[in-house]
Parts: sequence; structure tokens; C-alpha cells
Amino acid sequence: MADGIYVLINGKYIGPEKPGPWANIFQYFNIDVFKLGPLFILFGLAWLGFVIAFVSNFTWAFAFGIIMCVITLWYLPVGTVFSIIALVLLILLRLKSS
Repeated sequence: MADGIYVLINGKYIGPEKPGPWANIFQYFNIDVFKLGPLFILFGLAWLGFVIAFVSNFTWAFAFGIIMCVITLWYLPVGTVFSIIALVLLILLRLKSS
């Protein structure tokens, strides 16, 4: 979410001038990656919503978490790593509670 706000204000992402490998996916479809701030803000809000739902023990939180992990896999390399970790933890927690 912070990166989304940052790019909206500054026209560049936090970190190096060139975005990470994830940007190649969007550039392949001629999408300006520096206009994706709202997408990252929505992504951040969705992840926060998942955390709140998970901590609050909502029944739909597990499914929503799996969905968020899967749709975040494209965000190479950071999002992919965190998604895989979160996915494994969700599955392990689910197996442990069964």
C-alpha cells in the first residue's frame, strides 16, 4: 500500500528507479507501471482486510487468504516470496486445527 501511495505522489516506486521483475508482466501488455498506484493501494487494503478477518476468526478468512496469496504470486520477487510463506502458513494452520 505504501508503494502505491508513494508512486502516486512521486511518480516512482520506493527503491531503485526501475521497478522489479513484476513490471515486465505489465510492460508486455503496454501498461504503464507508474500508473498502478491505485492497484497497489487496493492490494494493500485487501491484505489488511485479510489480516483483520483472520485475527477476528471469520469463517471466510482462510479462503480469502488463499485467494490473496495466489493473486499476489505475480509480484516478483517480494510478493511471490511472501505469498508462498503465507500460503504455507495458512495451510499448516488449517491442518493443525483439523
